[in-house]
Amino acid sequence: MLKLSLKEGEYVNIGDNIRVVYAGGSGKNGRLMIDAPREMNISRSNNDPNPEKRKDTYYPEPRISEEAQHEIKKIIWNERQKKAKSETDKKA
Repeated sequence: MLKLSLKEGEYVNIGDNIRVVYAGGSGKNGRLMIDAPREMNISRSNNDPNPEKRKDTYYPEPRISEEAQHEIKKIIWNERQKKAKSETDKKA
């Protein structure tokens, strides 16, 4: 086990894609900010180990279907076309 002392704003990198930042604290409480991939499960030691009993369990959002992604791309493309047309009309 590794024990570290950190000052506010200092951080520890774990591997290539996890960063733990000490955000300060007071008394017996400390605040950590954890930057990690969404698919990584992060749990606190005082959480109940049974996720069914916890109301605040995090469940990642399901991926958007290919069809939905295609529709979103079409909407964005159409909006860009409208914006470009309105800018062209303003110049004319």
